[in-house]
Amino acid sequence: MNAARDEMYARFWGVRGSIPVSDSRCARYGGNTSCVEVRCGESVLVFDAGTGLRPLGSALVGEGCRDVDLFLSHGHIDHVVGLPFFAFAYEPGNSLRVWSGHRAPESGATESGVRSLMSAPLLPITPDVFPAEVSFRDFSAGDELAPPCGVSIRTAPLRHPGGATGYRVEHAGCSICYVTDTEHDPEAPDENILALVAGADIMIYDAMFTDEDLPRHRGWGHSTWEEGARLCLAAGVRTYAIFHHAPERDDEALDRIGAAAGRMFPGSVVAREGMVLTP
Repeated sequence: MNAARDEMYARFWGVRGSIPVSDSRCARYGGNTSCVEVRCGESVLVFDAGTGLRPLGSALVGEGCRDVDLFLSHGHIDHVVGLPFFAFAYEPGNSLRVWSGHRAPESGATESGVRSLMSAPLLPITPDVFPAEVSFRDFSAGDELAPPCGVSIRTAPLRHPGGATGYRVEHAGCSICYVTDTEHDPEAPDENILALVAGADIMIYDAMFTDEDLPRHRGWGHSTWEEGARLCLAAGVRTYAIFHHAPERDDEALDRIGAAAGRMFPGSVVAREGMVLTP
């Protein structure tokens, strides 16, 4: 890899929530589910293993990447379904560390979740099929992580059925936050999220719903693009990436959200597959 030592960026490989979509009306923003690559110099961090992990894996193999840390926000199917199709894990000599904190401190929770996915009757293979060296790392949401790649990562618990984890990556004086899936309280901002994203260069946030349609989806564990903008204004975030788009939200609807978000918080962008954001 030829990345500069201090280079940092986020690349979006999957931006959709709940289920992938294949529809010409969603082609500009993309239909793969959650997967974001964060580069910190030569370190490769991946956040969530939705269907976007499949094309990312092919790109990493083509690049000759040998070491990856994969951080799961939680274990729901749209965030892990790409893992059995991750080409990087099928390359002998590669090293993959899979992290999660939504079920910790239960020992072995990360591995047991992956094995539940990769087992009959859902799939005919188990994680043992991977020739790469795959290890599983459990933590509790709220812990500070020190992966072998040397990047500093803070975490926070999110409000989602079964639990979820938000992440803040810091490198060379810059910061990128990944915050999905979470349901906010309309009466007050989530203090855990405010503390996590305070002063961040980039916040990637769960904008599955709008304030108008959220009351019909109480308990689903998702937030709104408006709440993301409010958090950014309160926390001093520089760039807000609207993420985890509802499967029925087509390109024109996302264009309208992007325009409205830009008026509410000028640093807003609507995440799309292939987009690269730098702090």
